[in-house]
Amino acid sequence: MAVPIRSPRGRTAAYRIIWQWPLRSPARLAVTVVLIGGLVFGLVLVGGQVGGGASSGGLLAGGGQGERWEQGSGVSATPTPTMLPPVSPLTPESRPVDQAPPQALEVARVWASAWVNHPEGMTTQQWVAGLRPYTTDEFLGVLAGVDPANVPASRVTGAATPVRVAPKSVEVEVPTDSIRLTILVVDTEAGWKVSRYDRA
Repeated sequence: MAVPIRSPRGRTAAYRIIWQWPLRSPARLAVTVVLIGGLVFGLVLVGGQVGGGASSGGLLAGGGQGERWEQGSGVSATPTPTMLPPVSPLTPESRPVDQAPPQALEVARVWASAWVNHPEGMTTQQWVAGLRPYTTDEFLGVLAGVDPANVPASRVTGAATPVRVAPKSVEVEVPTDSIRLTILVVDTEAGWKVSRYDRA
């Protein structure tokens, strides 16, 4: 009477048949060795591909640390630093006041003379017309809202003196009979023009 496989004795008998099968002949043993070798080789191949992907990811992630893994060397190599070319010194934003362009000083002087010229009865339009040749278009819009009767000075009393000089602009002081004007003159495509003024 056969013993059922579901019983302990049946399972033991089934296992004995399986592991004794290759030992019954040399041919069966050779087939078994080939199958087991192929299975092991396949597992190693699959594991190597998975591990290689992780290594590539680590190489990319570690690339930001300035190290490179040399294949087959087993050591990490640090890239050799390269020499950078010398950097040319920057042109300074400010210059000595004695390098102020004479044209900029003359524009500031003439503009100040037009600014203090506001005889009684002069309209804003007439006053602005006298400033127009020496003023930027943007600043003319501001001056158009000024009543010349409110200008406190009536004459220029001294020379235009540079106080700050830059490559494209000059800040100039011009004295009048009541206040000192600080005038900003800028280099435009149309020449030197006044773009702002204030009280010193």
